[in-house]
Amino acid sequence: MPPLAVSQVFPATQFGIAGQNSGDYDIASNAWGVSKSSSFYRVEGWGAPYFRINEKGNMAARPHVRGSYLSEEIDVMDVVEQAVKEGVSTPFIIRFPEILRHRLSTLQAAFERGISQTGYQGRFQGVFPVKCNPDPYIVEDIVKHGKQYNFGLEAGSKPELVMAMTNMCHGSADALLICNGYKDAEYVRLALIARQIGLKVIIVLEQEEELDIVIDVSKEMGVFPVIGIRAKLCTKHGGHWGETSGEDGKFGLTATEIVRVVNKLRRSNMLASLQLLHFHIGSQIPSLALVDEGVSEAAHIFCELELMGANMKNIDIGGGLGIDYDGSHSSSSSMSVGYTLEEYAERVVSAIKEACILKNVKNPTITCESGRGLVSHQSILIFDVLSARTKGCDSLEEFGVCLESEGWPKELIATHKQFSAHVRSGDFGGALEDATVLKTGGARLFKAGQLSLERRAVTEKLFDMVRNLAIQKEQSRFSCYPRKDYLTDQDAADQVATYHMNMSIFKSMPDSWAIGQLFPIVPVHRHDEEPTVRAVLSDLTCDSDGKIAAFIGQGGDVGASKCLTVHKLIPKTPYYLGVFLGGAYQEVMGSMHNLFGRTDIVQVTHKEGGFEITNVVPGQNIEDALLTMKYEPQLMIKELKNRIEESLRLGRFKNQFEADFVGEFLASSFKSSTYLTRDYRDGCAYAANKVNSCCPNSVEQARWCT
Repeated sequence: MPPLAVSQVFPATQFGIAGQNSGDYDIASNAWGVSKSSSFYRVEGWGAPYFRINEKGNMAARPHVRGSYLSEEIDVMDVVEQAVKEGVSTPFIIRFPEILRHRLSTLQAAFERGISQTGYQGRFQGVFPVKCNPDPYIVEDIVKHGKQYNFGLEAGSKPELVMAMTNMCHGSADALLICNGYKDAEYVRLALIARQIGLKVIIVLEQEEELDIVIDVSKEMGVFPVIGIRAKLCTKHGGHWGETSGEDGKFGLTATEIVRVVNKLRRSNMLASLQLLHFHIGSQIPSLALVDEGVSEAAHIFCELELMGANMKNIDIGGGLGIDYDGSHSSSSSMSVGYTLEEYAERVVSAIKEACILKNVKNPTITCESGRGLVSHQSILIFDVLSARTKGCDSLEEFGVCLESEGWPKELIATHKQFSAHVRSGDFGGALEDATVLKTGGARLFKAGQLSLERRAVTEKLFDMVRNLAIQKEQSRFSCYPRKDYLTDQDAADQVATYHMNMSIFKSMPDSWAIGQLFPIVPVHRHDEEPTVRAVLSDLTCDSDGKIAAFIGQGGDVGASKCLTVHKLIPKTPYYLGVFLGGAYQEVMGSMHNLFGRTDIVQVTHKEGGFEITNVVPGQNIEDALLTMKYEPQLMIKELKNRIEESLRLGRFKNQFEADFVGEFLASSFKSSTYLTRDYRDGCAYAANKVNSCCPNSVEQARWCT
C-alpha cells in the first residue's frame, strides 16, 4: 500500500468546525448547547481531528478523519454503554486502533512531504519507542501497519529488546531496531543475536564505557556490529521534559567523548561500524525555534563524524514531537505546542539539509522516535463518578436555621443579631465576617464546655451557607476565582465540590500525580446540558495525593484551572468522565497503590453505521493483584475457609449452609475487580449481585445484597 497523500491525511474539513452542529445555539448566545460546550471544554483545540461533541451531546471519535461524515463517527457514550452491557466494569480504557494507524500514516506523510518540498535527497524511517506503551496489541499493530513504511522499534532495556526482537520478526526486513539505554554484556549479546537472525539492529552508545563492551562481545561472537552514538547537545529544552537535554543531561556523550570513541574505533579497525548519530532535545518540544536549534547542532555533529571517516547513514532525532494537551496552540506552554506536525517535519528536514550542504555531506536517512506523538490519541480512560461532596447549601432554611437569636449563648447574641441584619439586607460581606466570628467563638465555647454539639454545628453551617451564597452572588459563572476581597482563595477552594472517582490516579494517571501533567478531562455525555458544578476529583486510594486539582483551562480561563466544571449527579444514574490524550506512558508507569490493578481495555473499530467491540482485554482482578505482590491466593482462601469452620464451631454462624455460603463468597471475591462496581438500575452494588451464583437460596441472596 503506498503512503497516503497529504490531502488524504489532512482533509480541509478535518477539524469539523465549519457547519458543525448547524442546528445548535450560537456560541456567543446565552443558551447552552453542544457547540458552546465544545468551545467551553476546548475540544476543537485538543481533540481535532479525532474527537468532537456530537449532536446528542456525547463525545464522538472519528477514527478515519474523513471530513465531517457522521456515518464514520463512533459515539463514545454508546461504546461505554455497550461495554458495560457486555460485562466490562469501570474504569476501563477504550482503544481505537484505527486512530493509531492514522497517526502512523500522518507522521510518515508529514516527513515525506517535508522531504519532497525541500528537495532532500534522503528518506524518512521512523521507529516506535516501546517504553511509551509496550502493550502487545499496540506494538503488534505498529509493526504490522508500519511494514509498508519500514517502520521499526526502539528498545531501552533488555526486556524491551527481547520483546522488540520478537515483534520485528513479523515486520519489514528493512525496519530498524534501535538499541538505546545503558548496556551490559548481556544486552549487547542480545542485540548481536538480533543481527544474526536478520534484524537491522543499531547499538547506540549512551556512555563512552559501553564501547569496550561492544568491541569485546562482537569479537567474541564474530558478529560485526552497527554502532550509533548519542550526542549530548548544548541546546537545552526548558521545563520538566527538558531535564534529559543539554550539557547536564542524563544521557549522551560530550564532544570530547565522541572524538575519543571515533579514535578508538579507528585504532580497532571498526570505524566503518559507526553509522548513526542519535540525540534527544527533550520530550514535548514546545516551539519550532528549539527544534531548529537542536537539529542544526546535531546535524553538524553528524557531518563532522562523516568527515572524520565514519560510515554515517542515519541521523536519529529522538522524540520530542509534542501534543497539544490544553488546546491553546501555544509555544510558551509546556502543555501545548506552537506548531503543526507538517511544520515540525519540514523544520527537521530543512535543518539537516542545510548542514549537509554546508559540509558537502550526503543527506542521511532521518529517523525519529516519536512515541507521545504517535500513541497519545488512540485511547480514552473512562471512569464513573461514585458520589459528590460539597459544603454549603442554597438557602439558610434548608437546614432549619432560623435568623432569630433566641437560644444563643449571651457571648454570641450580639454578633448573631448583627449577622441576621446583614443577611436580611443582602450585605454578604458583613454577614460572612459575622459568621466567621460565630464559628470561631462557637468552637471556643464548645472547648470550654459551654456550648452544645448541636449549636456548634449550627455555627459551622451558618458559615458554610453564607459563604456559599456570597460566592454564588459575586463570582462569575465558571471562574474558580472570586471577585470580592472578602472572599479569599480558601473560601473559593472550600466551595468547590469533590467528585469521588472510581479509579486510581497512581495506576491510570501517574503523570498527573508525579509531575502535574494536565490531560483533557471532560464528561463523556450530557454536553447538551449546562454544567453548573465546580469540582475537584478524588480517587479511590487512601492517599491525600490521590486527587486532581488542576485542569486545562475552561471557557475564558487562561492557563490551568483549579477546578473542573461538571454536571450535577442524578441519583442512580451513572455519570462518566473521560481522560483523553493519555495513551503514552500512563499505562506502563502506573503503580499498584492500594493494590488497584490494571483496568480492562476495550478495543473498538468503526463499521458501517456504527462500531464493533473487537476485543476486550481483562484487567487485573483481586487474585492477579495479590499474585503481583507474591501472595498465594489459593493458600489464602484455604486459610480463610479454615477460619470460617472454626467460627462455625464457636457459634458465629447459624448453620453450615451460612458458613458454606460465606466461604464461597470469599473465594469468588478473589475473581472480582479491584475497583468498585455499581448496578445503577437499583442502586445496589453490582459486586454483591455476583454472589447470587454462589447461593441458590433467594432469601440468603437478598440478605447479602441489601
